Amino acid sequence: MDEWRTDPTFAMCEALVDGAELSSFVGGPYDVRAVVAGIRPGAKDGFLLGEVPWEHFPQGDRAREAVHRLHAGDSPRAGTGVVGGMCANDMRAAAVLAVPFLIRIATDTRHPYRADALAEVSSPARARYFGVASRDELLLHRGNTRYDDLCDDYDDYGVEVTGYPAGWSVAAARAAITADTALLQPLLDDPDPAIRIHAAYALATAADPDRTVRAAFRTRLTSEQEPIVRAALVLATAEATRAHPHPPTTTWMQERWRDRTQAPEVRLAAAIGWLCLTDEPAHDDLRTTVDDLATDERAHTMDDLPWMAFAGGSGETGLQRCVRKMLHPEQPEPDDDPWALRH
Repeated sequence: MDEWRTDPTFAMCEALVDGAELSSFVGGPYDVRAVVAGIRPGAKDGFLLGEVPWEHFPQGDRAREAVHRLHAGDSPRAGTGVVGGMCANDMRAAAVLAVPFLIRIATDTRHPYRADALAEVSSPARARYFGVASRDELLLHRGNTRYDDLCDDYDDYGVEVTGYPAGWSVAAARAAITADTALLQPLLDDPDPAIRIHAAYALATAADPDRTVRAAFRTRLTSEQEPIVRAALVLATAEATRAHPHPPTTTWMQERWRDRTQAPEVRLAAAIGWLCLTDEPAHDDLRTTVDDLATDERAHTMDDLPWMAFAGGSGETGLQRCVRKMLHPEQPEPDDDPWALRH
């Protein structure tokens, strides 16, 4: 488990601990933002993995092997399981290098594991989100992710378990997704609902200052028939809007949860999105709407949405946890101690 200590980046992390300035490493061979930006389009499209310096980052060889095996059509666990596991273990830097290749596998309609690849695309682009369900933190892209704003400190993301600046990994992953939005957006129209959901989940992390991604979500909503996918598009719109505020969209979100003609999943997603986009107190009609619609059965259905699946914990579904944290903060946290006495 300590093999990452032998990779070159560990020397950078040691130097930082000893007082070196983070800015002295910006743009260099161990700045994953610069490395991702330097991958040639031809290398991405041709899966020329040898052109990418995987070995510069913790467990880079594992990430490269995972991409190679997944591209070759091996079991999804051999590929995406590695990338997701690295992110779960807070080692994202090398996983970021896999993002452009995972996107291309996901867009290959003949690939047997395209859905598995797409589900992992945005894993490195989010950090500190497991079990997060509060208004203040759900859908939040923490800290600055601009290239030149991460030079002098570690921003809100801190460091990964290896000591690597986590904000650099997150920023690089989002930049990789942003660079390939033209590949990802058509997946919003894919015949497979799971593909549509995870395409929205990935695109929600893209930089979208001109609102083209958010517009794509709204456009797809006009034709989408599956309630759970419609809910995904609403949450993706809310996440994109939280990163790039747009008051008319906040108002639109409010109109969606109030609209009784919308499917319950859509109204719940809109209520959660609206709560995350505004500091206004929760209206009584919103509380009533959510409490009426958030049945146990629907809460489990909503876990098909990655936002909700990752928000859950301690025996609660993501929806149940969001409702408690956002609307009933006076309620105690569930006791997840299996040895605790039950009365």
